[in-house]
Formats: sequence, structure tokens, C-alpha cells
Amino acid sequence: MNRGRKKYFIILVLGLVLSIFVCLSIGSVSIPLREIYSILKGQVLKAPIKSANGSIILAVRFPRVLNACLVGSCLALAGAAMQGLLRNPLAEGGTLGVSAGAGLGAVLAIALDISIPFIPFGGPVVMAMIFSFLSILIILTLSYKLDYGLSTNTIILLGVIYSMFISSIQSFIIVFSSHKLEAITSWSMGSLAGSTYKGALVIFIVLIIFGLRIYSKSRELDAFAISEKNAAHIGVDVKKVKLSIMISVSAIIGVAVAFAGSIGFVGLIIPHIMRKLVGPSHKKLLLATTLAGGIFLMYADLLARVVLAPIELPIGVITSFVGSILFVNIYFSMRKVS
Repeated sequence: MNRGRKKYFIILVLGLVLSIFVCLSIGSVSIPLREIYSILKGQVLKAPIKSANGSIILAVRFPRVLNACLVGSCLALAGAAMQGLLRNPLAEGGTLGVSAGAGLGAVLAIALDISIPFIPFGGPVVMAMIFSFLSILIILTLSYKLDYGLSTNTIILLGVIYSMFISSIQSFIIVFSSHKLEAITSWSMGSLAGSTYKGALVIFIVLIIFGLRIYSKSRELDAFAISEKNAAHIGVDVKKVKLSIMISVSAIIGVAVAFAGSIGFVGLIIPHIMRKLVGPSHKKLLLATTLAGGIFLMYADLLARVVLAPIELPIGVITSFVGSILFVNIYFSMRKVS
């Protein structure tokens, strides 16, 4: 890693830590950064917390900030992996229909009051992950039937069609679940209200397991960036790598969607920005994107909490608003270059 690229990673790590403290500090009650440090230090050392704001930080803000950071990392990493795999700048985890499938699973769990003991938000989490895996299985099976080589264009086209189909099913369920309309609507627009440490732990475990799996395929993703034929010529098992990355993406997106709802543009925008800063090498890009995605969603959640306080905006509204503006700027900058 050259000195310039290394500088960006140092900035991202420091930015992540600083962002956590900033997001903990700002809210309905402003808390000084020094007091936050004292509260967290006391918690680590298991010392008695003397600050009156201790419960606000430890019980409310810290679990929410952790969840925002982890969900943002999941969505951004999934987007970077899919853009590299499919060689399409508009690709993200949602392109496969995985987000839509995960959303359908979560909506069914909410509508039917499905719960699983000992797992926070267990019903929607497990249903979202199951449906995300089923979605990837359906997309791959149909793609294989239509195109034995599992070409990128076939997968993207079927992913878009599948997402539209799933959206219609979700609307149908909502019509017959009027008693759960508020909960489903709130979830579908994205929300991190009610975040818990147990939820953060579940997301963290899934991110580590499947994120490392994606990261281990960095070399293969670099080969895919040229062409699938090139990847095959240098010894990459194209179908096996595609399957491995797609399953990993489906697991990561499934758990993120289950806990935070539908949050757009994170997986589309963040990889674009990081690619300009750290370059196209996926070994660097995937790590940088994971860090930047966490930072972005923490600040998006902060805006959702404070911009119209005491009213809380859906986080999906914030990410879509900011993301659409950034996307337009990126698109026009790409046109000027070309």
C-alpha cells in the first residue's frame, strides 16, 4: 500500500472513531465529548458511572450508533462486492433481488408476529436471511436455465424483474395486514430506533464471517474487473467464486435489512467514492468501503434524529436524499471524463 493510499485508511479509521463520539454527543441532550469518554471508559473498567447522562449514552445512543455503523458497513461492502463481481457501476446487493427478498421475509415476520426466542428481533432477522438465500437461489437457478455461463447481464436483468415481483407481493401483504401497517411502513422506510447491543452483536458476527469470505476473494474480484474470460484464463473458478460472493452478499444484506429496514444508495454511492480515493484494487477497496459505509450511515442516522427533532425521520429518507445528489454528481463527473 503506497503512502497516499495508507493516508486514506488512517483518516477513515480516525474518522470512524471520531464519528462515533460525535454521534453519541449530539441529540435531544447535548453531552460533552470528554464526558462521553469518561462514561465509556468507566464501562470498560467496570467502574461506577457518576455521570447523570450515563444511561442516555449506554442504554440508548451507543447501541443505536453501533447498529448504524455495522449496517452501513454491511450495505457498503455488499455494494462494492457486487460492483466488482458484475463489472457494473450501477450494481449493488439489491441488484440481485436479495434486498427485496430479505424485505419480503421481514415483512412476513412482522405481519404474522413470528418471533424466535433468544434472538433479538429474531423473527424478521431469521426470515430475512432465509428469504435472501432463497432469492439468490431462485435468481441463480433461473440465470443458469437461461444462460449456462451465468453472464452478468442475465443476472442483473433477472434481479430487477425479481425485485419488481417481490415488491408487488409485499404490497399485497400490506393490504391484508392493516393492523401492522404502521410497523411495516416504519420498517420499510428504514429505522434504527430500538437498537440493542444483542442486535449489534448479531450483525457483527454475520459481517465478520461473510465479510472475511468476500475479502478473501479480492484477487478474484480484481480479475473479474477485466473480464470473466480473463479470470478463467488465470485459473479462477468463475462459477464457484460467483456463488460464494453472492451467498455472502445475501447473508450480509439479509441481516442488515432485517434490523434496519430498506435503506437505499449506501451500497451504490460509497464504493464509487472510495474507488476514487484508494483505487480499484479490491483488497484496499473492500476495507475502505466497509469503514466509509459505517461512517456515512452513522451521520445519516444522526440527521434523521435531529433535523426535525423531536420528530424522527426514517433513515431511508436521508440516505436517498443525500445519495441521489451524490449519484448525480458522480454521473456527470463520469460523463465529463469520458
